[in-house]
Amino acid sequence: MQPEMAWLPISYDLAAGQGCYAMRMQPGAVTIAHDHDGMEEFLILEGDLVDSDGTAFGPGDFVSYEAGTHHNSSTVGGCLIAVFEWQRPTAVPVPG
Repeated sequence: MQPEMAWLPISYDLAAGQGCYAMRMQPGAVTIAHDHDGMEEFLILEGDLVDSDGTAFGPGDFVSYEAGTHHNSSTVGGCLIAVFEWQRPTAVPVPG
């Protein structure tokens, strides 16, 4: 984690790379560009967040990124977000 960010694991399992955590970004913080192996979703609890495509989010906005997404985020005034990282279940063929 970068020094201008802090996180609090809620149900996050580090070994599995899945679960929920709260993340606080200080004013001016920018995440490192990254790819997602699984789903990443977050709820903006307070403050502002801007994605690398220019989309701006505020309190109450919910964001969902599919596996394979490449992005980074930044904040002007700081923010608190609830982050959910998970894997879609693999489809199981139904016997015919």
